[in-house]
Amino acid sequence: MLRLFDMKLALRPTTAVSPTRKRIALAIAALADAVQLGLLPVFAEGALSIPDDALDAVVAVLLVVTLGWSWRLSMALAAELVPGLALFPTWTAFVLMVRSEEPAPALPPVPSVETPS
Repeated sequence: MLRLFDMKLALRPTTAVSPTRKRIALAIAALADAVQLGLLPVFAEGALSIPDDALDAVVAVLLVVTLGWSWRLSMALAAELVPGLALFPTWTAFVLMVRSEEPAPALPPVPSVETPS
């Protein structure tokens, strides 16, 4: 079962995260970027827009809970505060930069060697 809030994960730097956590974070980021683009007149002011600041704070907290802390997250949040830069999907770009754990490749079966007796 997936626990969304894990204090150890939230406080450690983001390294590799599970694919499930990355998919959840990508859904959060894509939804936030879609809302910002869809309601552009409300969010166009950047740091001067209260709804934009509230959305960015909620998204940042959700991403920290889902992925853990990363300096890239603070850079994405800073970029979101620049007026007009909300047109670029910074939250989605941040999540796509996070490395996910790759499942170990399956090893091919060992061929059996018959020895003459």
